[in-house]
Amino acid sequence: MKMLRLTVSALALAAAAPLAAADHYRCLDELCTSVSLFGQAADAGGGSERVEASRMGEWGIDTAGMDRNAKPGDDFFGYVNGTWATTTEIPADRSSYGGFAVLRDLSEARVRKLVESYPAGDPATGGDQVKVAALYRTFMDEAAVERSDAIPLLTRLAPIYQVKSKEDMAQSMGRSIGGFGGTFFGSGVNDDAKNPTQYAVYMGQAGLGLGDRELYLQPKFRPQKERYRQYVAQMLEMAGWPTPQQSAAEIVALESRIAAAHWTRAESRNRDKTYNLMTFAELQQAAPGFPWAAFRSAAGIDRAERAIVSQVTAVPKLAQIFADADLQTLKAWQVFHTADNIAPLLSKRFVDAHFDFRQRFLNGQPQQRDRWKRGVTFAENGMGEAIGRDYVQLYFPAESKAKMDQLVTNLRTAMRGRIERLNWMGPETRQEALKKLESFGLKIGYPEKWRDYSGLQVVSGDIVGNAERAARFEWDFRRNRLDQPVDKAEWGMTPQTVNAYYSSVKNEIVFPAAILQPPFFDPNADPAVNYGAIGGVIGHEITHGFDDQGRKSDWAGILRDWWKPEDAAKFETQATKLGAQYEAYNFADLPGMNINARVAMGENIADLGGVLLGLEAYRASLGGQPAPVIDGFTGDQRVFMGWGQVWRTLWRTEALRQQIVNGPNSPGQIRAFAPLRNVDAWYEAFGVKPGDKLYIAPKDRVRIW
Repeated sequence: MKMLRLTVSALALAAAAPLAAADHYRCLDELCTSVSLFGQAADAGGGSERVEASRMGEWGIDTAGMDRNAKPGDDFFGYVNGTWATTTEIPADRSSYGGFAVLRDLSEARVRKLVESYPAGDPATGGDQVKVAALYRTFMDEAAVERSDAIPLLTRLAPIYQVKSKEDMAQSMGRSIGGFGGTFFGSGVNDDAKNPTQYAVYMGQAGLGLGDRELYLQPKFRPQKERYRQYVAQMLEMAGWPTPQQSAAEIVALESRIAAAHWTRAESRNRDKTYNLMTFAELQQAAPGFPWAAFRSAAGIDRAERAIVSQVTAVPKLAQIFADADLQTLKAWQVFHTADNIAPLLSKRFVDAHFDFRQRFLNGQPQQRDRWKRGVTFAENGMGEAIGRDYVQLYFPAESKAKMDQLVTNLRTAMRGRIERLNWMGPETRQEALKKLESFGLKIGYPEKWRDYSGLQVVSGDIVGNAERAARFEWDFRRNRLDQPVDKAEWGMTPQTVNAYYSSVKNEIVFPAAILQPPFFDPNADPAVNYGAIGGVIGHEITHGFDDQGRKSDWAGILRDWWKPEDAAKFETQATKLGAQYEAYNFADLPGMNINARVAMGENIADLGGVLLGLEAYRASLGGQPAPVIDGFTGDQRVFMGWGQVWRTLWRTEALRQQIVNGPNSPGQIRAFAPLRNVDAWYEAFGVKPGDKLYIAPKDRVRIW
């Protein structure tokens, strides 16, 4: 299980996406877990402020954005998106840009229009709209933030200075779950993967401020590590720590030891190995170097008797690192992480320091996002569903939901046919696979019931306090459900989120309203394009139930092995072949860096399944009639072009490096063509022949779902 770094920003995300156990959710786009309460997510803003969706071309494809001189068999991304790619500039306040970003611009502008229309008033007595307005307007009061400068930070550092023992430090880490600061051990509450009718506490590795372990351990990332040390020193100095330079070096050394103990990303997504149910007495015995009782009490999970431990061999090592660490270094480490968390909410000098490292240096983003964009994100992540309730009334027509229902039915039928015809799967496994497919849940547009925010206290003029209370409100909501049955109606995203996901524990696919627009979905566009675009997305999410990790849950969402060994072996053989294809792709600006096939495996399998299902469902929708030809393009060609257009993406070099190191998804420009190389119909549609750069011989093409 991939555990989130459960600081206030990650916990605030849970208001829109309860991802405490991230392996439960398979997101379409890489931003599944990167939204921050502070509005610092790369690519969450920028661009125009239009509030109406725009069609792609006359019938669903932006033909003006194509490069018809590109040969599809050599450069399919260029063929579909080449002119767009050469004439489009990444906005200055972005680290990447593409189809997802265009819709995020649209969603963001719509949310701004909403929150700025909400009435002012006393948030203590007003309703949701008044509270949202107070969140947004308090964030927008930059003059007040400047006057406060470092005071909100220094107030929250005082308890850290009072730490006198390792037990005190464990309590500080526990309080950071649902607050500010850092912890060696991430903790969350989510559906129990082996008993998905009940909630469980999840525990796993945490403690790294730079990101993935490889950024600490690989020599090629030495510049990032050194710049991180400088940033740590800068934050410590701004926070008033007495020895910023020396302590920064000690913190980076400490985190390097933590990184060495961490499991790799590939290991952390192996669901067979990350489900380890332990009592806290057993955890204390296995990892005696850490005061677990103090941590649990401060986190508010002390009534739980057991936890599901993910990186089970890493946790004892982290406990020992904690036991061996100098207390003063741990205090400096906690001061830094607290300052790093709060910096985007403070005065300009803190905001700029945070931006210069987190966005400009690590992601290559030249310009800070406008304050209103950050304010919108802040308000959304504090009370996302309250905004979503109004959003769908204005921007989600009933006919879109009806057409999506039909598309999903058609895609599900296509998947059923493919499972029934698989020549590598035996009858017993096939029967279980079909049962799982038939049990798939479906959520489209928005929740049937909305979150109750009446217990959230919002105070006008208290930006940091509002962030802190929103995080605590969310954490209390989750931890207090430990003795209650799982809420099957809960959504993992708000309606205004431009994404989609599959939940393994609920065995359901979910499509928020905001993604159901061009270039993904246009109810008035050519059906072939829709089947390639949103049809491919639907197929992608369906296939997640049968990818290398999603396949490990059964029809009821229970993590168990329902596969015959010989069928599982055949699946793994094909998955390995697919992984080798992706690892062979090179990036001109990043020599020596390649996609980690085991980390991106689930997304790559889902992409291949999505394309195949979209094509098959489109063909079935014709009812035996020939597909029309539009602008000289056949139906099959338009399906594949619809898929390729969805993944039009531009990256800054630094952001692409971060995506390859930290992200579970292959970059969009790869996703546009890589799965198609294994689809026989793509070769036929575009006349791809031996000698073309993207050609794969039929015997070497991957056949999974």
